Amino acid sequence: MDKKLAKTIGEAARSARLRAQLTQADVAEMVDLVTEVYGRIERGGMVPSVPTLLRLCRALRISADELLGLAGPDGSLKLAEPPNEQGEKPEVRAVLRVLRQLDSGQIKLLGRLAVALKKE
Repeated sequence: MDKKLAKTIGEAARSARLRAQLTQADVAEMVDLVTEVYGRIERGGMVPSVPTLLRLCRALRISADELLGLAGPDGSLKLAEPPNEQGEKPEVRAVLRVLRQLDSGQIKLLGRLAVALKKE
């Protein structure tokens, strides 16, 4: 389970529920969950299935972007570049994708080649 995602979903769901002045039991009934299970979602103890996520969006009148932490309550997007690749050229990202698939011996060999190329 992705704990960060579970926490993000839980916090967004709780915030939306409170804005709508609903109880956990109200929301659980609306999305066809046991109240205890819905409580676990709000506490970040579990990530809901995609169908449950969709039902939560509808019941809480919240976008999936907001529920997943991709947007704020005002709809402003919070998207960022992928970590460690911000501002990299497409050619560099392509090389990095290949490097991630190599074993340590192959990476050492490429390192030596890069040093030799740099000297030229």
